[in-house]
Amino acid sequence: MRQLRHIWFIALKDLRLFATDRGALFFFILFPFLFIVLFNFMNLGVTEDAKLKLHLVSEEAEGSYSYQIIDALESSGDFEIIMMDYDQAYQAVEDEAISGFIAFPADFTEGIMTRAGTQLEVVTDAEATEDRVALSSISQSIASQVGSVRSIAATLETLKEQEAITPEDKAKIEQIIEQVIEQALSGQGVGAQSFIEYSTEKVGDVEEQSPANWVIPGYLVMFVFFGAALGAETIVRERQNNTLERLMASSVRREAILGGIFTGTAAKGLVQILLFWVVGLLAFNMDMGNSPAAVIILSILMVIVSAAFAIMLATLVKTQRSAGSIAVLASLVLAPLGGCWWPLFIMPDWMQALAKITPHGWATTGFNKLMLFGAEFGAVVPEMLVLLGFAVLFSVIAVWRFRTSAA
Repeated sequence: MRQLRHIWFIALKDLRLFATDRGALFFFILFPFLFIVLFNFMNLGVTEDAKLKLHLVSEEAEGSYSYQIIDALESSGDFEIIMMDYDQAYQAVEDEAISGFIAFPADFTEGIMTRAGTQLEVVTDAEATEDRVALSSISQSIASQVGSVRSIAATLETLKEQEAITPEDKAKIEQIIEQVIEQALSGQGVGAQSFIEYSTEKVGDVEEQSPANWVIPGYLVMFVFFGAALGAETIVRERQNNTLERLMASSVRREAILGGIFTGTAAKGLVQILLFWVVGLLAFNMDMGNSPAAVIILSILMVIVSAAFAIMLATLVKTQRSAGSIAVLASLVLAPLGGCWWPLFIMPDWMQALAKITPHGWATTGFNKLMLFGAEFGAVVPEMLVLLGFAVLFSVIAVWRFRTSAA
């Protein structure tokens, strides 16, 4: 009980000093929200889907089947079609003005109408991996559609060549073949006369995600860690001015000093996350997902990890200046690496893998699962366990290295 009282008084002392420091209050509370407001409005509308710009080349004359396919793609509403000359398009790819294009050859229509065959050409920038996949998929879709239609036309042509077919019937079959090809390439398709039909019903409108759903959790992780890390300066200062030595001389045990410092640092972090979530919900209409309890637990775990890191950092440095410098450096490196400045899931695989060495990466991944993808509690248990592991690791090092004197 006596040790608990010592822990409480040490933590209370730190909180009183914090409450009377206007600079600290501004940095811990108001400064993070300036960032949140700025980046939240900068990201308004980023979740809206824009039409894919599709650069196309046709070496045929207008009215040919390639132009019918192009008209069908444009009428679908999914693409913004940009027609270009082949040489112009090729040069644009070399100049990196565009990522790639699809070219219809001069014999495209002839290849469809005869059995000679034809092929599409896809030209892309070597580094535009995603665009190359998209253009290849579109080309394969066109080729598949043309192949299916051509199979039907080939069957009809075989029927036309039968000796029992009259010239009048052959003419009708030829007309049907042309109609089948034209309808398919113009987007109408042979499915209009199919025995099996389907309909699509859209229930409700697509709701745009609020940027606050990833901006606020990211900056919560960043500033809670940043604030706690800077708290290492205070621990080093008290060690240098012999405050910790005097506490030891007054029968306060080493464990109570550690517990009091940890509790005070964690309490400041809890104040931060409480303000983050209240303002996020009330001012930015933030959605905490299907499991608000998991969001709260992740936040508390990040506070615990940050407080443990602050004490560990204070045990690894000798001067107050070095504590502040390393705290700033660590925070500014780990924040972008861990996905605090941008969602990790839009980053390359190597960066997502590198983020796993940081507590920030696990925390932001958990928040993204819950608040962007609607995950349930069980989906973020791995992230919680890893954060707990970081807290234990930092705490063990802090207890092992902790000293009360500057000697």
